[in-house]
Amino acid sequence: MLSVLGIAMAVIGVSQNNQLPDDLRVTIEAGRYLRIMFYNCENFFDTDDDPLKNDDEFTPDGEKHWTKQRFYTKRAQIAQVITAIGGWTSPDIVGLCEIESHYVMESLVNQSNLRNLGYAYLHKESPDARGIDVALLYQPKRFKPFKVKYIPVNVQKSGRGTRDILMASGTTINGDTLHIFVNHWPSRWGGQTETDGLRRSVAAIVRAKVDSLTTINKRANVLIMGDLNDYPNNNSVCVDLRAQTDFTTINETELYNLAYYMQFVKGYGTHKYDGFWGILDQMIISGSLLDGQGNLYTTKDDVHVFNPPFLLEKDEANIGYKPYRTYLGYKYLGGFSDHLPVFLNIYRNK
Repeated sequence: MLSVLGIAMAVIGVSQNNQLPDDLRVTIEAGRYLRIMFYNCENFFDTDDDPLKNDDEFTPDGEKHWTKQRFYTKRAQIAQVITAIGGWTSPDIVGLCEIESHYVMESLVNQSNLRNLGYAYLHKESPDARGIDVALLYQPKRFKPFKVKYIPVNVQKSGRGTRDILMASGTTINGDTLHIFVNHWPSRWGGQTETDGLRRSVAAIVRAKVDSLTTINKRANVLIMGDLNDYPNNNSVCVDLRAQTDFTTINETELYNLAYYMQFVKGYGTHKYDGFWGILDQMIISGSLLDGQGNLYTTKDDVHVFNPPFLLEKDEANIGYKPYRTYLGYKYLGGFSDHLPVFLNIYRNK
């Protein structure tokens, strides 16, 4: 898996007193117009056995002994991450993946610490074999979807589809339109090379949708976020999605990968494999959001990996820290997720 990265990823270490280094603590900035986050929740399942899904292990009698109490703990943890990432104000838009059902979304919005924050959500059951989907939380006063599509992705060798791509076009508070794609591309299970074509096929689907938007409006504001199960320098992202990594000259109709800058310039990661950090959870935006010429804008320094101490644990097998995950195999650890969330600040042009 690591051989495809091309260049070594930064290993985040610890200081002399075994405390987290200062560059792991993200300061929550004031004055942003929109805060948008993405989080791979790591198997946010309900406890019921759905006969149409391979979810047996996430039941009270299943191999992972997924009880109501463990579900409640998971729900509280996801809500904690969302509220913490918002600082004084909850995030305006939240992309999620590894969500099993309407029930878990309804429970998260109405029965966790998010219940008084006014979130609405978009979710649809997808044909994924395990039953995991993508979803979008949003603040209706800050983002008003006027067009929602669940784009099917039928690229699996088995002939069965994988997670849908959620596309939501909506207006922000000052009337500007933002087109959001929430993704969870096919995993590397079975080998990175063997599954590479699956992710490249999904990337081509997303690129075609983006091209349709920019053909109608070359300054369409586009945000692609999600767990792509590839790194920013892999072919699916660089070649098929055509996400640019050079920020020297900005073209309004091109896509630019902020995750590449986070990983290969700043040295951050959202996921740790064999002791190395890399970014699977990516934020990719249109040049129209990056050139400073529109009503909405951001910069390559306004995207962050959210990595407070409560989301990390010591990596006993390697150097430094790693995400504090829920399960390791079938062993319940009680942590948050095997991924760290990312977030992006977008501003209004005065």
